[in-house]
Amino acid sequence: MSTKKPNAAYSEASIKVLKGLEPVKQRPGMYTRTENALHIIQEVIDNASDEALGGYGRQIVVTLHADQSVSVEDDGRGIPFGLHPEEGVPVVEIVFTRLHAGGKFDKAAGGAYTFSGGLHGVGVSVTNALSTRLDVTVWRDGKVAELGFANGDLVRPLTVRAATRGEKKSGTRVTAWANPQYFDSPNLPLGELQRLLRSKAVLLPGVEVTLVNEKSGEQQTWKYEDGLRGYLLEGMSGAELLIPLFEGERYAENTRSNDDTFAEGEGASWVVAWSEEGSLMRESYVNLIPTPAGGTHESGLRDGLFQAVKSFVEMHNLQPKGVKLLAEDVFARVSFVLSAKVLDPQFQGQIKERLNSRDAVKLVSSFTRPALELWLNQHVEHGKKLADLVIKQAQARTRAGQKVEKRKSSGVAVLPGKLTDCESTDIKRNELFLVEGDSAGGSAKMGRDKSFQAILPLRGKVLNTWETERDRLFANNEVHDISVAIGVDPHNPDDTVDLSNLRYGKICILSDADVDGSHIQVLLLTLFFRHFPQLIELGHVHIARPPLFRVDAPARGKKPAQKLYALDAGELDAILDKLRKDGVRDTQWAISRFKGLGEMNAEQLWDTTMNPDTRRLSPVALGELDYDMTVARMTMLMGKGEAASRRSWLEEKGNDVEADI
Repeated sequence: MSTKKPNAAYSEASIKVLKGLEPVKQRPGMYTRTENALHIIQEVIDNASDEALGGYGRQIVVTLHADQSVSVEDDGRGIPFGLHPEEGVPVVEIVFTRLHAGGKFDKAAGGAYTFSGGLHGVGVSVTNALSTRLDVTVWRDGKVAELGFANGDLVRPLTVRAATRGEKKSGTRVTAWANPQYFDSPNLPLGELQRLLRSKAVLLPGVEVTLVNEKSGEQQTWKYEDGLRGYLLEGMSGAELLIPLFEGERYAENTRSNDDTFAEGEGASWVVAWSEEGSLMRESYVNLIPTPAGGTHESGLRDGLFQAVKSFVEMHNLQPKGVKLLAEDVFARVSFVLSAKVLDPQFQGQIKERLNSRDAVKLVSSFTRPALELWLNQHVEHGKKLADLVIKQAQARTRAGQKVEKRKSSGVAVLPGKLTDCESTDIKRNELFLVEGDSAGGSAKMGRDKSFQAILPLRGKVLNTWETERDRLFANNEVHDISVAIGVDPHNPDDTVDLSNLRYGKICILSDADVDGSHIQVLLLTLFFRHFPQLIELGHVHIARPPLFRVDAPARGKKPAQKLYALDAGELDAILDKLRKDGVRDTQWAISRFKGLGEMNAEQLWDTTMNPDTRRLSPVALGELDYDMTVARMTMLMGKGEAASRRSWLEEKGNDVEADI
């Protein structure tokens, strides 16, 4: 029998290095939203907003031209167009043609942008890469500079002339023609653009933001002297307020004050409203960047409001017996606009829809809680009205939980002795962590939130259950304990499964960030896919992602000393690269590698892996293959008699593993 080898050769020449803006053109979805071109225009608008945020501009004009191009013009300082001291290329050209280049990495005191939304250094360079044409005009230092690009490449080199009488003194205008081949729709969503520009005006009191539509001949201008208050009330569409608005702002003053945990200038402004009925409005921003998916700053607001209301209720002895208040009870009927200023914000992905910075939870919570506590105790009658609303929410939630409890079978098996259960009966909120090893289980038990997080430590590696008969599953103690703990019996994909006894909405696999930990993940995923497939299909199974490295970074500029965590070597390199850009020398940081979860103390494990506000949790879902093909693939990977098939597959696909992942 002859074996046919693939024709493709794998050699040094097979490795392709993408240069310049090629990565953006090949994978635009990694850098921006591709439904339409609004986000690449927003990158330019954000730059103009950052100038206004720094106090250098009072006007932003966005024009929709008849030829499908869009221009954004501001009266800020203007992008520098002199030669870069290291690169020997005009700075304005570097900004539009190099990824990870910009003025926003300099966070030291006196940096060009102490607070800004653009931190990845890929903003307007992405705009340039995904535009068929892009023109830039800069007014600065009594001169006018112009240059032009096509498909990301420079086609009109920089020209500089003296400004004529009557020309503006400073500012930047960028005109872009978005390339339709990269986007699902060539049209900008006008309503979304209007909301974006209006929000910029709201968050920049006194700054005038104008939208000119040459196609329709219409022009709109937004300028809010009041800021957040009027914006929130307008968005609530006339809903009746339970109590007057709670509004305020606070920013860290200096590193010698009580705010020494945070950099000078970090903080937030907020407006919060409670209503018993009607539509809710919830919007948040970080350094003027909209964060529609929320993030850690919203978590900080939720925690601050909850702790303040809970303190008021306890101080005035208003809590009925048997009722436990949760953050969701306080937050259920809240409308808010939150604008946070964070020195070095970490976003989830380049499109910046969610803030991931762990420090932002404490930042917003520690500033909003005392302000609301003081306000409630100065306005006791309003505080009692709010407490009554919150207690009603808690009672309704408790009644709903009791109804679920009554539907459960009375013949539930005795829970495993090593299971450390949670207090809550709210299935949607409860989480079970399947933890590798007793030592890690001990840290997890101490670090968890016992109200809704349960821990089940597993000893050693779980049985490979791919070929185990269902009636023999429970002969294995680990599998037996997992099934009893989650409250669901083994089943087939097409079975009618009784999920009324399901005890946890999230089942989280928590293992070491090494090869052995990955093997345990595979064995547990095999168990769930083979014998509990509907838990995966309904989105109940997740993988917790603990960090592999910790970097102890020194104070730099306005930023105090930090502990930074990296999932893998790639993230570690990115963190170290960022520290170098901040001026930190290699000898000034310390790197620790976690050999296992057991090396983390309870606080570290909570902060990095278990805290819903700061952890990274990956949901497990069925892939693109149909069910039969997936079963065949799993049989090849996990079957006891498939060693030859596995070896052949690894020889053929081994070099592609990283790309497939």
